[in-house]
Amino acid sequence: MRYRAIPQTDLSPSVVCLGTAHFGTGIDEVTAHTLLDTFFEHGGNFLDTAHAYGEWVPGGIGLSERVIGKWLKARGVREKIVLATKGAQPLADAPHISRLSRADIVSDLDGSLRDLQVDNVDLYWLHRDDPKRPVADILETLNDQVTQGKIRYFGCSNWHLARIIEAKTYAEEHHIAGFVGNQLLWSYAVANPDAIEDRTLVLMDAATQEFHRTSQMAVMAYTSQGRGFFSKLLQGRDTLPERLRNTYDSEENATRLQRLQHVAQETSLSIPTLVLAYITNQPFPAFPITASQQTAQLLENVQAADAVLSADTISYLEK
Repeated sequence: MRYRAIPQTDLSPSVVCLGTAHFGTGIDEVTAHTLLDTFFEHGGNFLDTAHAYGEWVPGGIGLSERVIGKWLKARGVREKIVLATKGAQPLADAPHISRLSRADIVSDLDGSLRDLQVDNVDLYWLHRDDPKRPVADILETLNDQVTQGKIRYFGCSNWHLARIIEAKTYAEEHHIAGFVGNQLLWSYAVANPDAIEDRTLVLMDAATQEFHRTSQMAVMAYTSQGRGFFSKLLQGRDTLPERLRNTYDSEENATRLQRLQHVAQETSLSIPTLVLAYITNQPFPAFPITASQQTAQLLENVQAADAVLSADTISYLEK
């Protein structure tokens, strides 16, 4: 397993991060613990969860965190894990109401620590943004939580580039901690923004990618495999589920598949491995968040951590 340092931190997580959104709901606790064991045994140490994960079932808020908390306590491996969670997500029954006040952030964070059964988390992400709330209020709240020892570092999720730059500027001018990472929707499969039902999700674009290249701020990419689009496209366009067809089926992605096939022949790497390796081999720290329901799928994802692609290959894939 390959590891990569996150700038402005002392963290060096595995370049592949295990996503846990469906732990406790679509994935039962026993299976989740097996997946966690397998990931850890193969060198994986980067876990991503959120306080909101599980809210789609009654009483489910914090459910993923509780499953992870039981595993951490049973295995005694907390100090070997880079643990990340997210908070400040609007409630499902009131998605239009922002939850980025100091009280909301602290309440969600305290709930996460309780459910994870830990004293602190290594990375804390703000799950959504509220452009009407000054970045000063948000950063001062997060810095207070760092001072209190509840979180070590923090970042943003689903924030637009202008707000990220605004927060970065404020932190530098006031000599306080700022965002060390950005979590957003990104895959080698280019998504059609109009097909994304949740309009609060933020997608990687050329300007944001250039910002990360020049600033070296880390990126955590969710939906990093494009929901398996390329593998399914190989089986024929007619077999694509409607959601995948609407989101990813395009001439651009058809061309990208051809490039993947060419690189696969040259490197003997599988298409799914290359899709993840595209992210892990960026010229800035980038970590794909991968979700697996079966051990075999997880092991294939883990293999991508050791796949090395040259700058020329990345350029060819992107051209």
